[in-house]
Amino acid sequence: MKYLLTGQETERLKFRLLKPDDFDSWVDLFKENKVAGFLEMDPTLSPTDLCKAWFDKSFNRYQNDLGGMNVLIDKKTNRFVGQCGLLIQTIEEVKRLEVGYSILPKFWNQGYAFEAALKCKNYAFENNFTDSLISVVHIENIGSEKVALKNGMTFEKKLDDLFNIFSIDKKDWNQ
Repeated sequence: MKYLLTGQETERLKFRLLKPDDFDSWVDLFKENKVAGFLEMDPTLSPTDLCKAWFDKSFNRYQNDLGGMNVLIDKKTNRFVGQCGLLIQTIEEVKRLEVGYSILPKFWNQGYAFEAALKCKNYAFENNFTDSLISVVHIENIGSEKVALKNGMTFEKKLDDLFNIFSIDKKDWNQ
């Protein structure tokens, strides 16, 4: 569980592991139009089935040391606002470390994704996990693209005509 930010904090957020009883808080994400496609999940599934698949994948990542999404808790309100973390992804047969983020719709446009993504980027580089980080963003997900760019990443390439890969090298990282 080397890539998890359990116990880390930002100005407004606490990071912790996902727990089975978080299900009811997280299912709302999948009620939002287009989210399943943005996350490369089957949009014909119900929000409940999508959330179950997300949880299965998350716990599989935890158990197999593939990084994972951390739950983001607002420190003032103690509310679940989203998830963010460092994920091992295989892109064109190469394993790369990704900064991934998903925020519940009622908390969009409040800076949580950037705040958490910045913490993940800094954590990865400070701990020498990698010399390069990516974020994989669906081509229609302008909000997530803005987060990647604000996080110091630049467009690297398009993948399968559906996703843009943004990246930053450690040598270009400014703390």
